[in-house]
Amino acid sequence: MNHLIRGARILGGAPADILVRDGEITAVGSGLDASGAEVVDAAGLVALPGLVDLHTHLREPGREDAETVESGTKAAAMGGYTAVHAMANTDPVADTAGVVEQVWRLGREAGYCDVQPVGAVTRGIAGEQLAELGAMADSAARVRVFSDDGHCVSDAVIMRRALEYVKAFDGVVAQHAQEPRLTEGAQMNEGEMSAALGLAGWPAVAEEAVIARDVLLAQHVGSRLHVCHVSTAGSVEIIRWAKSKGCPVTAEVTPHHLLLDDGRAGTYDPIYKVNPPLRTTDDVAALRHALADGTIDCVATDHAPHPVEAKETEWAVAAMGMIGLETALPVVQEAMVETGLLDWAGVADRMSSAPARIGRLSGQGRPLEAGSPANITLYDPSPRRAVDASAMTSKSRNTPFAGLELPGRVVATFLRGRPTVLEGKLQ
Repeated sequence: MNHLIRGARILGGAPADILVRDGEITAVGSGLDASGAEVVDAAGLVALPGLVDLHTHLREPGREDAETVESGTKAAAMGGYTAVHAMANTDPVADTAGVVEQVWRLGREAGYCDVQPVGAVTRGIAGEQLAELGAMADSAARVRVFSDDGHCVSDAVIMRRALEYVKAFDGVVAQHAQEPRLTEGAQMNEGEMSAALGLAGWPAVAEEAVIARDVLLAQHVGSRLHVCHVSTAGSVEIIRWAKSKGCPVTAEVTPHHLLLDDGRAGTYDPIYKVNPPLRTTDDVAALRHALADGTIDCVATDHAPHPVEAKETEWAVAAMGMIGLETALPVVQEAMVETGLLDWAGVADRMSSAPARIGRLSGQGRPLEAGSPANITLYDPSPRRAVDASAMTSKSRNTPFAGLELPGRVVATFLRGRPTVLEGKLQ
């Protein structure tokens, strides 16, 4: 099916038509000929390159009660995504060529967006022995991002060996920066709120110390390091310093860390329990400015679905994590566009081009111009409405934004010219 997207504001600019044929953008301009193409009225909509997520938990294999590759990629399409990186902490762990190929094939069969598996750095994400990094890189899934996310690669020698190993195939190690001894029993951000609530604190230094070590290791080895879900102002300063020294480091921030602070924990509602924890208002401000000035390269959702029984319990035993694929773009609009920190071109870079570049996805994150794959998100930034968790496509409902009024909605998502979402509905 060929499509003519009529009158979309590309990256928020002047209205233009986008002609899509055989999965590719063939022309961009005004008054394009629609013969043989289905017309999509995009007047007033912002056109962005299809969004790319570097950090998604699809839970399959092993926890299909929380999410599957199919349900997670449907949620991704509804959020405007055309590619997601599926994290490795599944059951079994994605630490072999067999498991990453399984996840990759499930993504192809579902067909809602590209699924690029992330390989574990260590066997069983136990932090003791390197996983089959080369075999995963050479597999059909062609893994380029490796992470023990959920666990920190805390052994400096193991981390150095991983950085050295992935250089051979231009891979990147994505670190979950959490010094384990400093965060034993941690329940929330360490500070005035944790003291008031009597909950064990997760100090900022536990994140910052690991990042400081790793940027020096990456510089020493000359290999790519990516820092997952940066959450503190101190981490931002370390990454800024590392980049100024030419260290090959990139970083991501989650939508929830851009909008929410640790005051939410005062409700004792475990919906706000996440790793790393929500931080202070000063940290939130630092993260926003770091994303705006490019110190933090991209937004990644850390979409972490959990079944109801894992979250609707007392705080101390509740699972950490929150879903985010379907609310990421509205949250970024609220935190970054409505505040004047980013324009839509900046959003396209931070949510599509940069994550595609870090993950080495050559067919994603491309400019909306003739010759690019037709991976396109059409977004209406104008409506504000309360988030309805019951209407979400994910199998899980653990969103911290339920009931919160946010702007915008994804109207259509095209994956190589095929609409996966049209008029706000899955196709």
